[in-house]
Amino acid sequence: MSSTKGNWTRSSIQVFSQSSKSRYGPSRVLRERAKKFVFTRELPENPFGKWTKSRLQPDTEFANDIKTHLLSCGKYIAAKDIVNYLNDPEVQRTHGLKKSISAATSKRWMHKLGYRFVRNHRGQYVDGHERDDVVCYRQSIFLPKWYSFEERMRAYGNESSDESIPHNPSQRPVVVWFHDESIFYAHDRRKSRWVAQDESPTPYAKGEGHSLMVADFVSADYGWLRSKDGKRSARVIFRPGKNRDGYFDNDDIIKQAEVAIEILKTDYPDEDHVFVYDNATTHMKRPPEAPSAKKMPKNTPKDMLHNWGVEVTSKDSNGRTIFRPDGKPWKERVPMGPGKFKDGTSQSFYFPVGHPKAGLFKGMAEILKERGYGDWSKVRYECKGFHCDPALKGDCCCRQKLFNEPDFTNGKSYLELACEKAGFQVLFLPKFHCELNFIEQCWGRAKWHYRLLPESSKEEDLERNMIQSLEMIEIEEIRRFARRSRRFMDGYHKGLDGKAAAWASKKYRGHRVLPDTILQMYNDENHG
Repeated sequence: MSSTKGNWTRSSIQVFSQSSKSRYGPSRVLRERAKKFVFTRELPENPFGKWTKSRLQPDTEFANDIKTHLLSCGKYIAAKDIVNYLNDPEVQRTHGLKKSISAATSKRWMHKLGYRFVRNHRGQYVDGHERDDVVCYRQSIFLPKWYSFEERMRAYGNESSDESIPHNPSQRPVVVWFHDESIFYAHDRRKSRWVAQDESPTPYAKGEGHSLMVADFVSADYGWLRSKDGKRSARVIFRPGKNRDGYFDNDDIIKQAEVAIEILKTDYPDEDHVFVYDNATTHMKRPPEAPSAKKMPKNTPKDMLHNWGVEVTSKDSNGRTIFRPDGKPWKERVPMGPGKFKDGTSQSFYFPVGHPKAGLFKGMAEILKERGYGDWSKVRYECKGFHCDPALKGDCCCRQKLFNEPDFTNGKSYLELACEKAGFQVLFLPKFHCELNFIEQCWGRAKWHYRLLPESSKEEDLERNMIQSLEMIEIEEIRRFARRSRRFMDGYHKGLDGKAAAWASKKYRGHRVLPDTILQMYNDENHG
């Protein structure tokens, strides 16, 4: 017989007698719960697994801030970097945290954010974010054009109602519309969920299922581009694929821009509008006769039979492509359009009438000689694979020399020509700079909503769910995404590189502009 029988206090203390911690607190809780069971016959609920709810949800601002921080940590990141980031008092205050997370939780979050731990991960993709030509375009072309109209744009604070008028009220306000395309897949669903103990595995559809591509414009002022009555929209829904709608090409891009222009001219005539596109070849396609050194011969052809010209697809009077009997498009050769000397006067690339070689293509060596660069007849046509030595600054081969000429690099695309004809400006983003196009975050947010909707393999359900997900994005979220992109632009404008701009955007989250001393602050904190 137990020595403590009949004595609840001594019995409960004996239960915890081998515990290294205090016996009296746990024994008191045991007595209280035992008495409650005697009188109510109810067992206490096991709270295991219910203490906390994960704050990390994909495609939220909290998750995006952590991703931005990991980007700024360099190539060799660790789960501990998340712990250190959440230890920052300002980060805790921003996101309403009382403390950081454990190392085990940080590892689970790394998986949620799409990271996996591998040995010496190598792939084909090389980020050219800080490549010399990309940085040159960003700093010398994109940012000056952006800041030429930035002061006429409306600015939004932390709340959608916090609107500031343009700095110069006497000028027409500017609305900037960011364009992009994204693909939604029918079987893009959540990968993990809690299941009941007696639930059996269910068959699932193999592959990604049907796909739909959506192309649209978005602005911080109005959200998605549509008429004021909501009946017309510039959105294009496309079924990509060889046996479906084909592929979204330059002609489709221009048609969509024309629809957008018509809506804006009709419903928003009191504002100037700028279209911003990414630096894709589909968007930047130029007229075939525009100056290009890509296939130019170095020397003059020997006769008209072998004369050089640009190959273009033949079209009939209605603009439809003419096909050969074998089903391939019929090609014809047309002369390349003229270039421009540095003083702006025209330079024909073909010898004029009256010249012994009238009508023949001059060749790159002769074109360079006419531009005042001397004799290039003994300089090679191009470097092997067109991989030129940057130290030679374009003086290594004929092709590179012409490639760097202003009239060759600054030729306008079909899209620019079409929009400028209607009075609209087009601006192309630098390559590898998706952080500057805040519509990317809109796509991510829409796909987060999409994955929560009922699953279906039907194409009509895919389209309905996709449209519903896009409409679930609030204007406050869009403006928050826009502020983030403008912080990056301001960082680059103030001399920061990609890593430093990511650090600054995270540090001054919620701000539209960064302090003028941000570069010095970054150097002091990171190289101190």
